Amino acid sequence: KAPLSKSLMVILSTLAFVLTIPLQQYQQHFIYNIQAIKQDQQVWRIISARTVYLDLKDLFCSCLLIYNFRIFERRYGSRKFASFLLGSWVLSAIMDLLLVEALHHTFDMSVNILPSGFLGPIFALFVPFYFSIPSVQVVQILGRFSITNKTLVYIMGLQLLTSSTTTWILAFSGLLSGIVYHYNVLKVQQLLCVPKWVTRCASFILEPLFSSADPTDEAPIGMGATLEIQRQQRMEMLDQQIMLAQLNQNNRRHRWQGGLINWNRLFPPLRNRFPANNQQQESGLNRPSTVAPVSEEQVARLMEMGFSRVDAMEALRATNNDLNMATNILLQH
Repeated sequence: KAPLSKSLMVILSTLAFVLTIPLQQYQQHFIYNIQAIKQDQQVWRIISARTVYLDLKDLFCSCLLIYNFRIFERRYGSRKFASFLLGSWVLSAIMDLLLVEALHHTFDMSVNILPSGFLGPIFALFVPFYFSIPSVQVVQILGRFSITNKTLVYIMGLQLLTSSTTTWILAFSGLLSGIVYHYNVLKVQQLLCVPKWVTRCASFILEPLFSSADPTDEAPIGMGATLEIQRQQRMEMLDQQIMLAQLNQNNRRHRWQGGLINWNRLFPPLRNRFPANNQQQESGLNRPSTVAPVSEEQVARLMEMGFSRVDAMEALRATNNDLNMATNILLQH
């Protein structure tokens, strides 16, 4: 259920291998040359050099990171995920040039060549990864250092950061663009978004090629082909369990405060957890509801993922307008 992530991995890998083996003579057109962009007006290099990789080590790390970041496409939907990639790509391109100029005028540091590839959006994805994905401890080393489900992703990001002496410029601009887009500074999410007609065309072309069928009920969980896939599946299960635990905690808090949340459609087994007389006593209380009103913007985001308006509103009421928790509930029910 992540066709955009799959297509990115396939297309970027294909272009990199084609330029590395059979078409090496054309690699000069994909070099991220800042001086050629500014002095020779080769603006097309911003598109070519900031998309195609010339270093296979960077390509390998980036594909692994895209594979791990596919969770955002599943949570937000392909259109919103594509809008994030587009917005961070445009913002990081502007920040690359500004940062190079600032280094030249402030520290007299001349930077002419930067690493090529889709690095700006890759580093930008670390921002929602840090804020949105819960950290689950897997093991402790020497009793002090904790290894979590996010450690491997950070290690791959560090490997990508140290691949070149100037990669830190792209990393800094990518992280900054990710922060700007994540917090919607100056309404960039409305300005830099993928139009719906582009999404429909891409869905018509790419989805038949890269989409996968839903897993059957008989398929056991944690039976991936490799240990890494099995570990990732277990981490995703732990993430869902944490979300459900937070949801149950909010349920208990609202129940003791007198707020009665309708769990009948989301969690049918919970209807029989409390005695009938307790439910009657709670329903007879004339306390004001503490549940926040449903945000129409959050409802629209859930509807963009394919959920109905009724289910989206009930999930948001149940999670007190927490978009991530509501998405997890709708995906599981």
